[in-house]
Amino acid sequence: MVRILAINPGSTSTKFAVYFDGECVFKKTISHSFEELLAYKTIIDQFDFRKGLILDSLVEEGIEVDSIKFIIGRGGLTFPIESGVYRVNNLMLKHVQEGVLGQHASNLGPMLADYIALQIPNARAFIADPVVTDEMEDVARVSGNKLFERRSIFHALNQKATARIHAKKMGVKYNELQLIVAHLGGGISVGAHKNGRVIDVNNGLNGEGAFSPERSGTLPAGQLVELCFSGRYSKSEVQRMILGEGGFVSYLGTNNAREVEKRADSGDKQAQFIQEALFYQVAKQIGEMAVVLEGKTDAILLTGGLAFNKKLEMYIRKKTGFIAPVYSYPGEDELEALAINALRVANGEVKVKEYNPVL
Repeated sequence: MVRILAINPGSTSTKFAVYFDGECVFKKTISHSFEELLAYKTIIDQFDFRKGLILDSLVEEGIEVDSIKFIIGRGGLTFPIESGVYRVNNLMLKHVQEGVLGQHASNLGPMLADYIALQIPNARAFIADPVVTDEMEDVARVSGNKLFERRSIFHALNQKATARIHAKKMGVKYNELQLIVAHLGGGISVGAHKNGRVIDVNNGLNGEGAFSPERSGTLPAGQLVELCFSGRYSKSEVQRMILGEGGFVSYLGTNNAREVEKRADSGDKQAQFIQEALFYQVAKQIGEMAVVLEGKTDAILLTGGLAFNKKLEMYIRKKTGFIAPVYSYPGEDELEALAINALRVANGEVKVKEYNPVL
């Protein structure tokens, strides 16, 4: 029996689950208050705190920790790497601790997986499809100014998992398809998947593509420059406008998409208008990726929390149905996606890669 521990550290929560042969036998989400995390100067400083929560919970649940041989964590902000399952090595640990591409709670994923694996005889630690997964074609990296390069930072884990689920449903292999996958959640990323590789995708983290419940997406560059040099805002305030206080937060005062949907359904004209604007921008982005795939698209896949909104699904079908059939896979389960990747390793379906980025 293959026993797997999947770990997904988030900004305000620690999620983890145990799987036996792919079946979840225990899952837990521990939420962290702002005040609780305020005690730690950096995200890395939270390591001991989160490690203790996971191990204590497993013991309390009666899970035989020593029987778990595959520990897989959410990948952090390392240097860009190809899609796949990676063994956690010392270089990866060094880079997430240094925060080479920034500090985020996901940087704790490899660290937690490695520590727990070291406590168990013959256990191994992995990550899979981190947000820095980079398979973009060179032409897609060109920004328009040599001082800037487009970066691949997106919801790789969920996009790839959704694409594989769809391929299995269709009775084909993922690398035989050309897909447009739209992850629609707190952040939005739309990727062009060509034969198993995401050859173009927007930077869903800090300012590209459609706006989302809390991110501004692409902003008019000239106006942004004027704002930055107006003297009215600090660098951190501008950064919060882009990530955290943009999108629905900026227009409607909330990042709760379900609340916005309810307000729109109850007749709130502003909520209706801004919600439709988000739908519009997502549809437009899907159109861009159809061009990347030269119109040869097998399917458009919608995933993430916003995909539960039937009005969004209907809107996308109306706007983009001429490109390819639209399928909805609402929600996301990153723990399950991690566990599936670990199971693929256990079953010999994939070869484990070594983190050694080309800089």
